[in-house]
Amino acid sequence: MSSYVTAVLPTDQPPLMHQAVDEAVRLLREGEVVALPTETVYGLAANALDAAAVAKIFEAKERPSFDPLIVHLASKDQLDLVADVPPEISATLKKMVERFWPGPLTILLPKKPIVPDLVTAGLPTVAVRVSSNPIFRRVITALGKPLAAPSANRFGSISPTSASAVQAELDGRIHLIVDAGACMFGLESTIIKIEPGSPKMFIDIVRPGPITPEDLKAYGKVRQATRTVVDEATAAPGQLASHYAPKTPLRLLESPDDFIPEEGKRYALMSYRGEEKDGYLNLCDWEEVMMLSPGNGKLPEAAVRFFYVLRALDKLGVDEIIAEPLHEHGMGIAMMDKLRRASRRV
Repeated sequence: MSSYVTAVLPTDQPPLMHQAVDEAVRLLREGEVVALPTETVYGLAANALDAAAVAKIFEAKERPSFDPLIVHLASKDQLDLVADVPPEISATLKKMVERFWPGPLTILLPKKPIVPDLVTAGLPTVAVRVSSNPIFRRVITALGKPLAAPSANRFGSISPTSASAVQAELDGRIHLIVDAGACMFGLESTIIKIEPGSPKMFIDIVRPGPITPEDLKAYGKVRQATRTVVDEATAAPGQLASHYAPKTPLRLLESPDDFIPEEGKRYALMSYRGEEKDGYLNLCDWEEVMMLSPGNGKLPEAAVRFFYVLRALDKLGVDEIIAEPLHEHGMGIAMMDKLRRASRRV
């Protein structure tokens, strides 16, 4: 493993932003990897068409080569460079791209030979999206190449939604972190696959995220992928059985009646809204209680805080983190999926 002095460059003033973008583009052109902000989480980016550069993503993250990466495009006009669009879904795809790009929607499509097999884990499909983050867009536009960019963390651990979280994960492993503050959504993009159907297309949600089934139903019949335990090559990122996991053991407590504290063990609680009537606050003498959406129970707010709270609880040194369930609709589907993977129960 190579060792670097990792620079963190801010972007909160125009001169600093230009300096950070220029340095990121320089490193990417030299075949290096850099951590960049997106609207979902921070990504670890490399030129998606350069297999040697992409290999450095896997090295820095200690990511297995059977887990494919998302390819980020500068605009929808680059889609034909990396993907073949089946004619039978082209009309639906065009409508969805016009509606959701740029934004947190990733689409699985047949790949073109220009995309290295390492990016797609040897699979015939490539996952593509266009980020709406202005800093990311400046970098990818200036580079003029698509970027492969999984989350900027060690493989399987908690996704980073701030530059400081990236530094905690990858300091000394990469040259540069571009700091643009907290991410807007806090959850990885929704991944879908469009399948031919009659009279409507099928929209298969491969990975739930900020774009919800309700958002997608205007474009076809939405099908939620069945949860399965996956420990080998996957069709899309983030599908392994154990993923998004803190170092501290985590248990998703679907009902308060399921919890009996063990004597001598120290517990922390990830609470949805911190309300006693939900039945979790008084289960034991918690070392710490952190709320995702204090008092409100609003799923978008919970999503923004989700990885931040999980990371903060992981630092406490308790014996186990207990997580309350969230409403399993809208963005709650994605958070429950991640909690199940973090607790290694899918």
